[in-house]
Amino acid sequence: MIVRLSDCPLQPWKNGLGRTREMAVQPSTAGMDDFLWRVSIAEVDSAAPFSAFPGIDRQIVLLDGAGFSMTLDDGRAHALTTPFVPFAFPGEAKVEVALADGPTRDFNLMLRRGRVRGGIAVWQDAGTHATAATTVLVYCARGAIDCVDGTLQAGDAWRPSSGAASMTLHPNAVALVVHVEPVA
Repeated sequence: MIVRLSDCPLQPWKNGLGRTREMAVQPSTAGMDDFLWRVSIAEVDSAAPFSAFPGIDRQIVLLDGAGFSMTLDDGRAHALTTPFVPFAFPGEAKVEVALADGPTRDFNLMLRRGRVRGGIAVWQDAGTHATAATTVLVYCARGAIDCVDGTLQAGDAWRPSSGAASMTLHPNAVALVVHVEPVA
């Protein structure tokens, strides 16, 4: 199934200080407090702090814009200024943001700690690639990607029906490949 970003309505962040578009959530009827995993695209246009998600492992990837600096309450600082490089942090962390130079968009993966685990792989090599059985979503961050359900353009996501499937990245395409598996 292909999910078009334009079909995902803007909704407020959990803390109400920003906007996001939910691309996928499991279970499909879950809200902000009871999902197993969630993928969204956030628009960051101010220095608003991130929403707190206790018990959630988060990963974030810069998609567009100059990015921002993140300061976590454990003293860590991270410059999210290089596109397509995932950064992981705990959802309960208080995160302050300083924009580098104007608005940005970022890709977010949230995983309920102790129930599921996973990550984001970044594929940039043109050609055919096989997804793993644990793949739950492929996001076209740049260029075009052919899959069994059609062609993804930048901003589109694909939810493989069986997990394991193949896709073809066009030259200069970037795919963010999300894998999730239950914790035993």
